[in-house]
Amino acid sequence: MASAAFYTLGCKVNQYETEAIIELFKKDNYEIASFEDYADVYVINTCTVTNLGDRKSRQMIRKAKKMNPEAIVAVVGCYVQTAPDEVKAIEGVNIIIGTDKRSRIIQLIHQYKEEKRIIDATDNIMGVKEFEELSINELEGRTRAYLKIQEGCNQYCSYCIIPYARGPIRSRMPENIINEVKNLVNNGFKEIVLTGIHVASYGKDLGNIDLLKILQMVHTIDGLERIRLSSIEPSIITREFVEVIKGLPKICPHFHLSLQSGSDTILKKMNRKYDTKKYKDAVNLLKEKIEGIALTTDIIVGFPGEGEEEFKESFDFVKEIGFSQIHVFKYSPRKGTPAARIKEQVDSKFKEERSHRMIQLGEQLQKKFLTQQIGKTLEVLFENPMENSLNVYGGHSKNYLKVAATSQDDIENKILKVEITELDGDILKGNIKSSQ
Repeated sequence: MASAAFYTLGCKVNQYETEAIIELFKKDNYEIASFEDYADVYVINTCTVTNLGDRKSRQMIRKAKKMNPEAIVAVVGCYVQTAPDEVKAIEGVNIIIGTDKRSRIIQLIHQYKEEKRIIDATDNIMGVKEFEELSINELEGRTRAYLKIQEGCNQYCSYCIIPYARGPIRSRMPENIINEVKNLVNNGFKEIVLTGIHVASYGKDLGNIDLLKILQMVHTIDGLERIRLSSIEPSIITREFVEVIKGLPKICPHFHLSLQSGSDTILKKMNRKYDTKKYKDAVNLLKEKIEGIALTTDIIVGFPGEGEEEFKESFDFVKEIGFSQIHVFKYSPRKGTPAARIKEQVDSKFKEERSHRMIQLGEQLQKKFLTQQIGKTLEVLFENPMENSLNVYGGHSKNYLKVAATSQDDIENKILKVEITELDGDILKGNIKSSQ
């Protein structure tokens, strides 16, 4: 039996796509191997959000060929889409596929075996108008499943390469989303995370549905306990949206609300479609209507033109909002984006210093939010025993906080109420009270 191994870089969308590709290989009777082991085929799903992603992708390509010089190496994803000639020139690459036609990977492997030449399946992603169906029916040993509902982005933030790598927005047909959710629920999953490149754009190309409607449809599926959203933007947070969400108890009170900067000057340079007032209005709506809500976000420091004044505005705004967690990124110029051509690039020493300060703030905010949970009772979906302790299980609350509790019974994939008694690092600990 032939074997195949996989390596994924980048976001949750990439991880979903790799899982779907693995299913294609299983259907073709491949044995799935570890990427650290000998295999007949290696698939590297690449990322190009940062220069580091490009470099790591190249490293994994070379590593695969060292594991088995005779292996077929297929490289797919965003790095391929933005730099196909560069990837094709890497010694040992046999097949390249961008961010479309991944569903044809088995056919392309057969084609390579017959023709013994590099197969280039990339195309002009800007001309692709339909969502490529890649579905997952089976996932082992997990309690939470990611489900891709949308592809592409029309936002064109000045720093971001993704619209050029993923192309225009394409939405998955509602019936295919519903069918996959039902399959995952039938396989024991209790929580679904709806993900995509720009989830808030879902349905704009279909005309008769939007994100709110698909959430309502998914909410009706029996056996599904939780629905979570990946990153969204403040523009979608209207009073109607929040009122509907409030009436859908399966929707988790955790939103990753993209910010990037708390300075209006920098937001404008970034070509973001909101200012701090609009962002704060969205936050206030969510906090007003949804009990126990946790808000997380991404922050970029050192964007071109960011001086100490703009950084301070961003720092103070993040502090004012009071996020439960922030992810901090130092700006990295991406060739081909408008921001890379701005002359006012920030020196790396200032990026490093600002990143350190913002990370420290994030840690303070996270600790404050976690401390506020002590004494509360949270519903926790337990996932697995904690490392080095068979009787201590870890899981996540509805607002996506890590919780640990002791149980003599096997509580994996069960939702239980836990009274929070203490904070240990970034993990809340407590006592199990009862099931739902």
